[in-house]
Amino acid sequence: MEFDAFTEGIEPGGLRNRSEIGILICYLLDYINKPFPKDDLIEIFQENGLANYFETVNAISELIKHDNVAYTDDVKRCLSLTDNGKMISAQLNGTLSLTTRQKATTAASQLIQRRKVEQENPVTITREEGGGYQVNMKITDGIRDLMSLTVFVPDIREANAVKKNFHKNPERLYSITLAAVIGDKNMIRNALEAL
Repeated sequence: MEFDAFTEGIEPGGLRNRSEIGILICYLLDYINKPFPKDDLIEIFQENGLANYFETVNAISELIKHDNVAYTDDVKRCLSLTDNGKMISAQLNGTLSLTTRQKATTAASQLIQRRKVEQENPVTITREEGGGYQVNMKITDGIRDLMSLTVFVPDIREANAVKKNFHKNPERLYSITLAAVIGDKNMIRNALEAL
């Protein structure tokens, strides 16, 4: 297939053909099988070097223009496949390499899981009047708060680092804190060994 797409930011094995970019978008939306935020779709392509940012945005616009993809939620800017898009995914996904398809679906699954963790375990960052930031982290079971913890950090860089690290594994913080307040040495040892 002829290369006709910009290649800036693309990793080896990434897509260099505009048609393939559109096919991969349809394939991913078909794989996800529910409305998916446009920005998250673009993030998958960018973080994994699958296609150039501008080519990805352009491909989405072209798919919308040709009624292959449609917005289902204008507020969250979520995209869904139309019947035409489903046909593209079913008939043409074999033109993409298995490695590319696997890389894209793995990235989509990881992003969906990360968004779920972020939603169920909210973090708020509040600037203090005298300087610094309060970072409040909540751990929930999806229904109720299990734990809420607030820490003070001197700058926004550290506040964002706390948020990012917390979202990597909120259960770890919960286990360690619970073990510490219960005072069970075995529980503390097990929680720390899990690090």
